[in-house]
Amino acid sequence: MTHTVRSTCCYCGVGCGVLIHTDGERIVGIDGDPAHPANFGRLCTKGRTLPLTTGDAGRVLAPMLRDGRDDARQPVSWQTAIATAADRFAAVIREHGPDAVAFYLSGQLLTEDYYVFNKLAKGLIGTANVDTNSRLCMSSAVSAYKLAFGADGPPTCYDDLEAADLVLFAGSNAAFAHPILFRRLEEARAARPGVKWIAIDPRRTDTAAMADLHLAIQPGTDVALFNGMLHHLIWEGRLDFDLIGLHSEGFDALKNEVRAYPPHRAAEICGIDEADLVTAADWFGDAKAALSLYCMGLNQSSHGTDKNLALINLHLATGQIGKPGAGPFSLTGQPNAMGGREVGGMATMLASHRDLANAAHRDELSALWGVPAERLPARPGLTAVELFDALEAGTVKAVWIACTNPAHSMPDLNKVRAALTKAEFVVLQEAFADTDTAPFADLLLPASSWGEKEGVVTNSERRISRVRAAVKAPGEARADWRIARDFAQALQARLAPSEPALFDFDSPEAVFVEYRATTVGRDIDIGGVSYALLEAAPQQWPLPAGEKLGRARLYTDRVFNTESGRACFHAVPYLPVAEAPNARYPFRLLSGRLRDQWHGMSRSGRVPQLFEHAAEARLGMNPGDMARRGLADGDLVAVASRRGALVLPVEAAAGTPSGSLFLPMHWNGQFLQDAGVNLMTSPARCDKSAQPELKHAAVKLVKLDLPWRCVAVVAGDVQGLFALLRPLLAGCRYASLSLVGRERPAVKLTVADDAAPEGWLEKLDAALGFVGGPDGLGYRDDKRGVDKRAQWRDGRLVAFRLAGETAAEAWLTEIMRQGGDWAFPRPWAFLPSATAPAGAPAPSRMVCNCNGVSESAIVAALKAGGSLAAAQQATGCGTACGSCLPECKRLAAATLANTESAPA
Repeated sequence: MTHTVRSTCCYCGVGCGVLIHTDGERIVGIDGDPAHPANFGRLCTKGRTLPLTTGDAGRVLAPMLRDGRDDARQPVSWQTAIATAADRFAAVIREHGPDAVAFYLSGQLLTEDYYVFNKLAKGLIGTANVDTNSRLCMSSAVSAYKLAFGADGPPTCYDDLEAADLVLFAGSNAAFAHPILFRRLEEARAARPGVKWIAIDPRRTDTAAMADLHLAIQPGTDVALFNGMLHHLIWEGRLDFDLIGLHSEGFDALKNEVRAYPPHRAAEICGIDEADLVTAADWFGDAKAALSLYCMGLNQSSHGTDKNLALINLHLATGQIGKPGAGPFSLTGQPNAMGGREVGGMATMLASHRDLANAAHRDELSALWGVPAERLPARPGLTAVELFDALEAGTVKAVWIACTNPAHSMPDLNKVRAALTKAEFVVLQEAFADTDTAPFADLLLPASSWGEKEGVVTNSERRISRVRAAVKAPGEARADWRIARDFAQALQARLAPSEPALFDFDSPEAVFVEYRATTVGRDIDIGGVSYALLEAAPQQWPLPAGEKLGRARLYTDRVFNTESGRACFHAVPYLPVAEAPNARYPFRLLSGRLRDQWHGMSRSGRVPQLFEHAAEARLGMNPGDMARRGLADGDLVAVASRRGALVLPVEAAAGTPSGSLFLPMHWNGQFLQDAGVNLMTSPARCDKSAQPELKHAAVKLVKLDLPWRCVAVVAGDVQGLFALLRPLLAGCRYASLSLVGRERPAVKLTVADDAAPEGWLEKLDAALGFVGGPDGLGYRDDKRGVDKRAQWRDGRLVAFRLAGETAAEAWLTEIMRQGGDWAFPRPWAFLPSATAPAGAPAPSRMVCNCNGVSESAIVAALKAGGSLAAAQQATGCGTACGSCLPECKRLAAATLANTESAPA
């Protein structure tokens, strides 16, 4: 018998409500929660497949401890694990001081988890060395909000999506990164055809393709664009003089700065037409309600805060803030990056938006926590890049990492891996055993994961939602707040045994109650929020005691959180990216997201169907650039920056501008022979936010000739197969692992090298179980270096391995993807041609993951029905989550245009 548990999705910052269906032992299904105001029942492809990511496979199931750096980890009791960690941290603190230890956390932790860690670091140890992977995604937005408005927090809400008559996307491919919000925007524009969209992005993404105006600026030139738009609006006199004169300061300095950016000069810097810049400015200035949606394209930059401020300047100057449909809206990347900011879980802040340098703030917190005020750090701790630099330098000796994967997500990964290797003691608190960071951990602690946790998260519109457990965590896994509490109690017993107990929390609700007390009287006041209230509905902050509803929009009264109560304009100049292309490194490498994968894929990478839209890591390149360099789709290239290199297949990407390359951020050492795009990215960072420039790197590209190829596809226990195959990736020039299939999932391995590595095929066959027998067949031609094997079971192809000649891999893989039904003579598996035999299914790229509809099926339905609506009725494409709708619309436009132009 099943029952349903209300909770929240664990992916992006939209914060969708979910209904988890469980039989008490397992999560067996999921639906969107129709009562949740973030999504009203909708879920994207990632959210809809969450149940497929649960279970024991690939999980850390017990504490694992390494006695010496070269020893294998062994299972230990929780008591031994916590005592060992406390002993090691206490010894370092006594010998080297509190700043010799550090904590690196995650925007995927719950608010209660974050709170305990923050109190542990700043209140018990006395170090501000507690930072988070939110430093990599949201810190520039935080800095800009604080500088402009006096406090962190988007001033907008999701209802503004429907109320806006101009939507400006800046460095945000919302169609991929925030698809549920994008559905709302699409419907709002359909209901009000006068709504205009502007997309600012170097690439022609799905979002940009649907915009009324796409400003394909040169990467990193956003400040010049916004200054140029403001110059035009000042010249035209389309300003809100009331806000400028009575409710702000600094406009004269800004006006003087933007004199240097007349539209023609700004457009020249940005590489766009002056007329397009002026049009964008006119639309913004004429709009009754202009809403800006921005994300990593602005934030992940060495000048990220300036980009945010330049956009906020536009809103303030035109009065586009504090009213329905208007405002600068930073879309959070992670599910609880906002919650981490709220509790002060970053190296540059204290709880509830307090400042480290403010003595009054420290006194308030010392009273609330019951700790000496002098213990609380008065200066910022080490931010993310600085923290790993300090590990490498040896000034930080011990680091505790929770729920994040810095060996994949940090910039300049060779340096990060060297730092983790050098560290004296590394603790990793993690749900999944096979992340890129796991091999560096001296102590690996099993943490509970989605569907197993209790607490709260805060989404992009400042809305707090409950997260509820539907099943027990597997093995010995524990809740993150509890692990932090147990360690904190053990550490206090060693460092401050005579002081009152600081961590007597017996539940996540007890943690929340203490956190809530720190917010009272602050801009973030949630004195009126309780678990009981959140049982009824999610709530936005601020919501002080005595009020019934939180505030949907901030600054409606034009009173800001600065000392003067006025908003602050900031005169920011355009500065080029930290690493511009040159003769040696002529390309710009851009990074971004895939539609159906999430971050480092430790969760989404367990779901075969989420590989069907993008099956492997490919380097996107402008078709003209490819032609000039003699490259074709699938050719292997070495792409390298000053810091690292990666071998990848290249593919034509019409939306990528000439001179740029695009590589998704998700792929890592679990799927490739090396750690992914961040081998090449720069550690240069914003001087205001310390956010690194993950979006831009200067690279070179060389075509490779790797004549020996091997492809293997094997059905079965995909997590077990991954574990067997991953060690084989590192020995190859190019290697890729991915998943295929739905009902009968399989693992696909693709390898290329100068020649077959010695003994490698034998290891592969042993790992895959190619041992012959009546269901196995092989073909070998030593003279040509060809070696092929295949296996069948119950009339199905269950495995094949092609080495030295791989032309048939596409149609064989498609048979495996569709379940393996085999209707041919078995030796046909070894055909040397890429042409599939009659009756074999034709490979076609998947467009609609929810309903399993391929591009060829959609095109055929479009031709037969003559409209997208008819194709949707025939195939179901785009009728579930809607994430594929932008692509379906593009297919429809192209297909129907070709049909109309074809001769009768």
